[in-house]
Amino acid sequence: MKCIAVFGPTASGKSSLALSLARKIGGAVISADSMQIYQKMDIGTAKPSREEMELVPHEMIDVVSPDTPFSVYDYKRMAEERIRSVHEKGFVPIVVGGTGMYFDALFYGTDFGEFKIDPAVRASLTARAENGENRELLELLQKIDPEAAAKLHLRDTKRILRALEVYYSTGKTISAFRAESKNPDTDFEFCKFHLTFSDRSLLYARINLRVDQMIREGLVRETAALVKEGILSSPTASQAICYKEMLPFLQHEKSLEECAETLKLRTRQYAKRQITWFKRYTDAVPIEMDRDPDPVKTVLETVNRFLEG
Repeated sequence: MKCIAVFGPTASGKSSLALSLARKIGGAVISADSMQIYQKMDIGTAKPSREEMELVPHEMIDVVSPDTPFSVYDYKRMAEERIRSVHEKGFVPIVVGGTGMYFDALFYGTDFGEFKIDPAVRASLTARAENGENRELLELLQKIDPEAAAKLHLRDTKRILRALEVYYSTGKTISAFRAESKNPDTDFEFCKFHLTFSDRSLLYARINLRVDQMIREGLVRETAALVKEGILSSPTASQAICYKEMLPFLQHEKSLEECAETLKLRTRQYAKRQITWFKRYTDAVPIEMDRDPDPVKTVLETVNRFLEG
């Protein structure tokens, strides 16, 4: 089954390019964003607008509530179902996003399986994270599973907790599970496009502009609503870049300008981690968004050859 994949760092223009491509080839967009799957988190996760989603079919957006645990296994299972469904309806599946582990699961057939997690273990680890012990938890993971820990940052609370709870519930590291679960026998054939910037400062400028736009669109109001509903206290929602950076403003601890600068910094740092991850996909076609005068045309030429051939 032939599929298109469009990936790159945040604010690189993935969604816009995928939407234009989908309209030209009769495609459907399948999101590969670990935060767009959650309901009620719209502005902060840069979801497509209602008008954009009416232009072409969109999948894997707003599929679960923010307090629902959602693993890479869950994404792989659900996304594969949606890909097959849109293909059966005559659409070309276009997977677009910036969550590297989601793409790994689809490209390499990685199946992490369903772990039986001890609720007491999960509660204990979550309490430690909520108490600000991320550094201690990451150091603990470095001793238990250095391979997994090397890929994580202090702010990757969700993944740190996941790796630890898997180990303490099963006695086996998550890295061991991943090594055992690699299954290249997938029926998906991907044409991959990696959106890049030769001048990274231009990407960072786009990130800064996006943050300013989110604030104009009501990011503070959306954050306040999530706080009121208790959503930001969940381990999942609390990992979304955008919302926790606005909390100091809502709590009258910092100005909106200070919170916006913090958000811009953390988003740029996240983009750097995405850039590092996506460099691993050496079979992808690089699209230099700051140099290519018509990226959609460039992608379309390759896609047409891929679909015809």
